[in-house]
Amino acid sequence: MPTTLTLKNIPDTVYERLKLSAQAHRRSLNSEAIVCLEAVLLPAKLTPNERLARARTLRGALPKGKFRARDIDTMKRQGRS
Repeated sequence: MPTTLTLKNIPDTVYERLKLSAQAHRRSLNSEAIVCLEAVLLPAKLTPNERLARARTLRGALPKGKFRARDIDTMKRQGRS
């Protein structure tokens, strides 16, 4: 069963960053705080095979022909100059 937590004396800078992050992810402040806490306290441990499968799935979802391997390599090299 979920528990209610009240936070007091949150530094203004932390609050503003949380607020901006919530807006960027289209979440409420409460939801964003939960996501941030989960990310820190319950980090997902992916095996190398799981990470590779996820990368392949994400790559497969990209528009065909828009992101070729050589184009990505070129962009990476340009970003290093």
